[in-house]
Amino acid sequence: MASYMIVLPPSSSAASAASASIAPASDATLKRAAALLRAGELVAFPTETVYGLGADANNPIAVAKIFAAKGRPADHPVIVHVASAEDAAFWARDIPDLAQKLFARFCPGPLTLILPRAAHVSDAITGGQDSIGIRMPSHPVARRLLQAFAAQGGRGLAAPSANRFGHVSPTTAQHVADDLQDRVALIVDGGSCEHGIESTIISLTGDAPLLLRPGSLPLTALEATLGAPLQRLDRNAIAAPRASGTLASHYAPRTPAELIAAEALEAVSRRYHQEGKRVAALLRTVPALEHAAHTTVAPVSLSGYAHALYAALRALDAHGDDVLLIEDVPTSTEWLAVRDRLLRATT
Repeated sequence: MASYMIVLPPSSSAASAASASIAPASDATLKRAAALLRAGELVAFPTETVYGLGADANNPIAVAKIFAAKGRPADHPVIVHVASAEDAAFWARDIPDLAQKLFARFCPGPLTLILPRAAHVSDAITGGQDSIGIRMPSHPVARRLLQAFAAQGGRGLAAPSANRFGHVSPTTAQHVADDLQDRVALIVDGGSCEHGIESTIISLTGDAPLLLRPGSLPLTALEATLGAPLQRLDRNAIAAPRASGTLASHYAPRTPAELIAAEALEAVSRRYHQEGKRVAALLRTVPALEHAAHTTVAPVSLSGYAHALYAALRALDAHGDDVLLIEDVPTSTEWLAVRDRLLRATT
């Protein structure tokens, strides 16, 4: 892999120096957001998954600001958001038939495809790899922003989650403000994100489609469209491209968190209480714990739990307790994405 580095210029703009403002997603706000993006500033915006921290993907200096704002490692790639499958051709040198099938079936929507990068794509986007992640968000505000950006000459937005690197992803505008403060020029408020967990990521750069990160899309539907089973990520056996959100520790609250089986929660909570530690708890089927100082009971359903997960983790984290106990969720395929996030949050 070729060596490279990201160089940030000194920040001198008024937008960079001022505290970020939260603005409702009006036409005027989106026009302003597009202008800021074209000027090389950072804008946070909602998607159907989580809030993204957007920069002009065709401007390496603007992309470098994402890494500085998030504290993100330079070799960790970012996903490019585009308005249509046609726009993807600007970023990828090859869009295979399987990619076209997935785009047609699931996009716009919570799907990211890893494809061979076009020659002009900056290493700042790809982490120095020969591949690029591309996605078409379905959130109406994200789509309107991409259209406004295109009207001003933009080709796509680099947009990882709008939070400090490795922490819990944001699903509201206020979450973004809490994490990034003055590191972003504007936060476009589009309400609470529908799905609440990040997109499914599939790599199409190898011999067979490879699932790098599960999301809200059902694996059965993806595999039916592909006409074959998805390979699962095994870092010991498969050479896989680096992609967003695939580190062992990610999506993590600052409070040390543990994933505990429902039947063991009370005993673990009691033990920590006896040790003089304050316990927070995120529950699902257990209604309460006797020794928990702070408790949130999340919805039992998969969609409800996923939607509420990150907001619940952030709220519990804010109490500053000593340990956060999270009731384990089902191990069935349907819960794969949620369990993936919980395992990374508790590693």
